[in-house]
Amino acid sequence: MMIIPHTHNSSSIVRVRFAPSPTGPLHLGGIRTALYNYLFAKKYGGTFLLRIEDTDRKRFVPNSESYILETLKWCQIEPDEGVGYGGDHSPYYQSQRGEIYRVYIKKLLEEGHAYYAFDTDQELHVKRKEFHDRGFTFSYNADFRMHLNNSLTMTRKQLSDQLNSCSSYVIRFKIQPGEKLKMHDIIRGNIVVHTDHLDDKILLKSDGVATYHLANTIDDHLMKITHVIRGEEWLPSMSLHLLLYRALGWIPPKFAHLPLILRNDGKGKLSKRNIESLNFPIYPLQWKDPETKNIITGYRELGYFPEAFVNMLALLGWSPGGKKEIFSLKELINFFSLEKITKSGVFFNISKANWFNKQYLKKKKEEILSYLYKKLKKRSLFYEEDYLSKVIHLTIDRVHFVHEIWKHSFYFFISPSSYEKKFFHKICDQRIIDQLEFWKISLSNINQFTSVHLRLFLFFQTKKNEKKRHQIMQLLRIALVGELKGSDLFIILEMIGKKESIRRIDNLMKKIKEKINNGNGFF
Repeated sequence: MMIIPHTHNSSSIVRVRFAPSPTGPLHLGGIRTALYNYLFAKKYGGTFLLRIEDTDRKRFVPNSESYILETLKWCQIEPDEGVGYGGDHSPYYQSQRGEIYRVYIKKLLEEGHAYYAFDTDQELHVKRKEFHDRGFTFSYNADFRMHLNNSLTMTRKQLSDQLNSCSSYVIRFKIQPGEKLKMHDIIRGNIVVHTDHLDDKILLKSDGVATYHLANTIDDHLMKITHVIRGEEWLPSMSLHLLLYRALGWIPPKFAHLPLILRNDGKGKLSKRNIESLNFPIYPLQWKDPETKNIITGYRELGYFPEAFVNMLALLGWSPGGKKEIFSLKELINFFSLEKITKSGVFFNISKANWFNKQYLKKKKEEILSYLYKKLKKRSLFYEEDYLSKVIHLTIDRVHFVHEIWKHSFYFFISPSSYEKKFFHKICDQRIIDQLEFWKISLSNINQFTSVHLRLFLFFQTKKNEKKRHQIMQLLRIALVGELKGSDLFIILEMIGKKESIRRIDNLMKKIKEKINNGNGFF
């Protein structure tokens, strides 16, 4: 027999869900899953729902839920329904839906799709060891369940006695062997699984709590989810979930399993476990570990714009085709398609993430202006907006983040507080002081102190000696900036003006003299 998931017609109202577990902060893979669900829902005028899958209380981590909500808000992909937003299908916490699950467990038991299993952990451990010693792998399945301690091997009275004696048990799903399941995944196409290779998964744990498999299947049906868009790690569970839908007499949703996000160094997928070995963050927001109190920086705190982060994330496994890479959220919604998501894992590249932020930074003049105003105010300095705009224009190509602008533009406002060490040692010589003195006098005699005239003057003075020209430009740059980088030298001279330029050349001469006389450097 074959299972063919129900095909929703175009008139179906799209309902998708993001269902994280509160076991710590969301990483890149988790927030990408949320984003793809959001984009798909918005494209088709549907509903994006947030459900918290908290059946595994042992792994619960405080503050996880608030982190999830804050991340979705920062990324501007907030749910329409669910935890924190309300709706008609509450409760949206699996831990509060136990009574609902028990109704359906009872139905599965009564109709022979599930059974009680009383095997203890110790008994199963012994079985696994026996099989391992003989070179096999033990699986609780159709081949072996009739030789184990479960209700399938008991009379009604024996089962009743076991239950009345309060023996610990789990409830397992009964897989029917000898069947080929034909399944369809929107991203991966047709998949065939033989039921002989499936084991009887636990649906209800010994503490009476439903497992993810049971809870998410029931919740998706009752919450009218039309498309399940989730990570590749759940692909092996798809067959069980479809069998559960069939056993309960329900039409399943469509499935789409997203590719893994891989480390760029070829060492597997991005994971919370190997976070310390990575040279880039995997969390959207800063996370404070409740136990260790360690603070792990996120993209927000590093200065990434949410729009740039979302744009980068959207293209990490999906592409609309063409060369365009910068998309607003509205454009992402318009172009998004599950069919264009890649099957294979995608490599994460922090340089590309920085590139995205840079593209958005160029559109954020007001934010950069505000940042510069604050920096200058701390130093009791004030500059006209036209001057600041020109500084931004000259330095924006050198930065990826707002907070980097000062490092690349400070010399337009204040003198350097130190000089590049290696170069400074090389120029601690009386001949250099003499050269600087000559150029100081020469600059003071230039009436039209513009970049054009300054450039022509220097090139005329050194037209027969390119090496000398290069040396003079380095000396002037170190005097004005403190290091051998920065904007066009002649534009710096024009913008800070003659008086300030000469003052900075004087400062450098003074420091060189100090170094020559007593060996005290200035760094």
